[in-house]
This record gives sequence, C-alpha cells and structure tokens, in this order.
Amino acid sequence: MSFAGIARKPAARLAAVSVSELSASSQNYLKAVWTLQEWSDEAVTLSTLAERAGVRLSTASEAVRRLADQGLLEHTPYGSITLSPEGRTYAVAMVRRHRLIESFLVTTLGYRWDQVHDEAEALEHAVSDFMIDRIDEHLGFPTRDPHGDPIPSVDGEVVQPDATLLTEIPLGSRVRVERIADEDPLLLQHLEEHGVGVGTVLDTRAGAPYSDSIEVVVAETGVALALGRSATDAVWGTALK
Repeated sequence: MSFAGIARKPAARLAAVSVSELSASSQNYLKAVWTLQEWSDEAVTLSTLAERAGVRLSTASEAVRRLADQGLLEHTPYGSITLSPEGRTYAVAMVRRHRLIESFLVTTLGYRWDQVHDEAEALEHAVSDFMIDRIDEHLGFPTRDPHGDPIPSVDGEVVQPDATLLTEIPLGSRVRVERIADEDPLLLQHLEEHGVGVGTVLDTRAGAPYSDSIEVVVAETGVALALGRSATDAVWGTALK
C-alpha cells in the first residue's frame, strides 16, 4: 500500500470552526474516522470504528446516527462511514491538535515518542484554539509529528508523505523510514532501542527461513534486527534504491 506525497485539498479554513463546539465524544469519533482512512484504503465500518473507539457496536452505531443527523458523517445502512465536508473540517482540526501536542511534549517537555499518545488524547480536548496556534508558532510550524504523521496546517491542508508499507517494499532495498504507527508503545520502544526512527535509513534483506520476518540493518550504525509482520505493517518508508 503506497501513498504519494501530495496535498489533500482543505475543506475549509480551520480557523473558521472551533472543535469546542462539539462534545469530547463527537470529537473522538470524527478524529477516529479520519485516522482510520488516513493510511488505509479499507472502508471505515461500524465494527472498525467501534474497535478504534473502544466501545460496543451499539454505542458506535448510535453515535454515528447522531453525527449523521448533525451533518458531520455520511453513512448508509451496512455501508461505509465517511466524513461530510463539515465533519472533515472538525476532524482535521482535532488531528492538528493531537499531533501538535505530541510534538510539543517531545520537543519542549522531553517526553519519549512512546509516551505522548495518551497524554495528547487527554489534552486535545482541554486546550484552546489560541494555545494550539501558539504551540504551532513556538515549534516553528512543523509539518510532521514525532511518528512521521502529517500535521494539518491552519488552512486544513494535509500533505501526505510519499510512503509505502515496509512489508510491501522489495527485499534488498535501501529504505528511509517516513512513518511509524504509534498504537503500540512497546514497538516504539523496541525500535528506538535499536536506533530506528523517522528518517532512519535501513537496508532490508530476507529474514530466517519460515520466520515470516525480514532483517533490517541501520545504515548509519550497522545494527541489525529482525522484524516480524506486526512490526513491518507498522512502518512506512520510501525506497531509495
């Protein structure tokens, strides 16, 4: 699965809306729909949304119905769930909050990249739009968070890095890591311990027979480590050769 480094056209200037107009629950659902489709071609369904939100299917169904009635989601029975233009604007504003807070925690407060997700999940509902804009300015208007995910601009533009799942990049390639999924803190710790992060250049080769793994070598240090499918499915990169 590959995503080109192109800008997604913004639906509206984020400054024109305030996520504080929505409940924390609505904010979470809209952001979840966005993040589920950001790095996947798979349709967002009630079951995948419920799993991401950590709620029962019936709870997710009621939330989707309510948000659809408000014009923020589009959903047909047994069909996929998509954001309306207005819903997308709120979702991107929430994503912007989350990723700027993660960046601030790592860059300014010295958090590790495996510690920031849950903190940002809590803080993103409490901070003001003004504070988010000041954080953005303080950090020099970053375009990527500590895990390589794009940070939406204040105009709602999202520039997707040119990246492919490490699982799908041919063995024998030299790869620059562009993004690492942040759902598993232990994986982030493991990769960091071996010198693997966003921007790291890796050389890939076949792993042990029947191990369903590949071996990667950190180009700068020569450190080698084996990565199973769960790890390679969490790493996105650009083949350099």
